[in-house]
Amino acid sequence: MKKIQIRNTLKTTSIVSMTTLTLIGCAAHTPDKDNESVATSAPIENVCIGTTDLPDSLSPYFEEVQDEALLTQTLGQPEKGMLCQGKVYQAKADTQVPLYRAWNSTNPHSQFGKWWAFSQPEGLVSKYRSDYEICYQWSPLDKLVSCTLKAGTKVVVGNGQSAMCSKYLTYDVSQSQQVYLTEAEQSLSNCDVKDAAFSWE
Repeated sequence: MKKIQIRNTLKTTSIVSMTTLTLIGCAAHTPDKDNESVATSAPIENVCIGTTDLPDSLSPYFEEVQDEALLTQTLGQPEKGMLCQGKVYQAKADTQVPLYRAWNSTNPHSQFGKWWAFSQPEGLVSKYRSDYEICYQWSPLDKLVSCTLKAGTKVVVGNGQSAMCSKYLTYDVSQSQQVYLTEAEQSLSNCDVKDAAFSWE
């Protein structure tokens, strides 16, 4: 079994301007989940799992708001990734909520992609890919950035839609919560970047 350990290589107290990949990522430029379209097979039933309610530890820092336009742009069709279901929240003035994103160092626009998580990646890389529906074509997940969410920022919190990576690999819907930001670079501060390193068990 192999897993990736992350070691600290850069720390900055302000938002790192412009970067590289899209972790939980997801964008385009190099195949990445934000803009990359995935091949589809016959339609399957869209049954979401998990909850869009915030964890008790985070609920004091957010309020639920209505923004149908924002929510709609995060929802994907079966086998196309993105979210299966979601809710829109706005960060309160006293928020100090950290967000994490594994991203692709070969994509200069990926660090501040749209897809983030409340928890730092750990354990097997293959399980992380499955939990967050990150196809191997979208990102090698060789970088990690953690930042603090700015007050007033709207996010969509939801559970992953299924994703067909190839005819050999399809990720099912997931209960793991993902966090969607439209303007991550402007909405985050105090970012810390780390590199992936090989480790074997």
